[in-house]
Amino acid sequence: MSPLAALAIFAAGVAAGTVNVIVGSGSLITFPTLLALGYPPVLANVSNTVGLTPGNVSANVAYRRELTGQRTRLVQLGAASLLGALAGATLLLALPHNVFKAAVPALVALAALLMAFQPRMRAGLDRRDRQRAHGGVELLAGVFLTGVYGGYFGAAQGVILIALLAIFIEDDLQRLNGTKNALVLIVNGVAGIVFIATTQISWSVAGLIAAGSIIGGQVGGRYGRRMPAAVLRWVIVVVGLGVAVGLAVEWH
Repeated sequence: MSPLAALAIFAAGVAAGTVNVIVGSGSLITFPTLLALGYPPVLANVSNTVGLTPGNVSANVAYRRELTGQRTRLVQLGAASLLGALAGATLLLALPHNVFKAAVPALVALAALLMAFQPRMRAGLDRRDRQRAHGGVELLAGVFLTGVYGGYFGAAQGVILIALLAIFIEDDLQRLNGTKNALVLIVNGVAGIVFIATTQISWSVAGLIAAGSIIGGQVGGRYGRRMPAAVLRWVIVVVGLGVAVGLAVEWH
């Protein structure tokens, strides 16, 4: 790995760690960076998941005040995330790699579109009546399915989670963002353990992303509410859609 490539991966990790705390979808920064540097898709995906997990820990430390009083909620929803992550990681390793190559452009495009429509989704959710303190069976099912998606690929799982939480739970959105960060940590952590135990990881890549995402997690947690999230959102949308189109053309 050249020094320039290492710097690019580290910088992508910092940006992803910051974005994950604020709006989610940091993988739309790190994953395309790894692909552009020539890493195979599945190796890039699993190394990215392992590398971003320490950044998820950093985000939870930064949001620890918002997590106060959420133990019961986190136990219930965390169990659904854990089971979903196991299923998603198993699917990634069990299915042929060409299935992943076929699915990734669509998943990246979906993640980018979710980012594009996030403000409208949030505004619509804010107008709805909120429901129970822990969300009920419907939310558990949605969190499980999001965990499956996160274990398989993961970009924009945070956006999906915050939307689900805002629909089904009556609480402050910053507290729900803390819940989202905790659930993403569970998904990435479980999937990362599965990948470490069963497949090849590029530890140099994972280490650089980890170092960057830890810093980014603190930056996002401390200054995220002051940063222009709309600018970050549209950068991710443009990059994500560009990557999706490029991958679809190159791989098909």
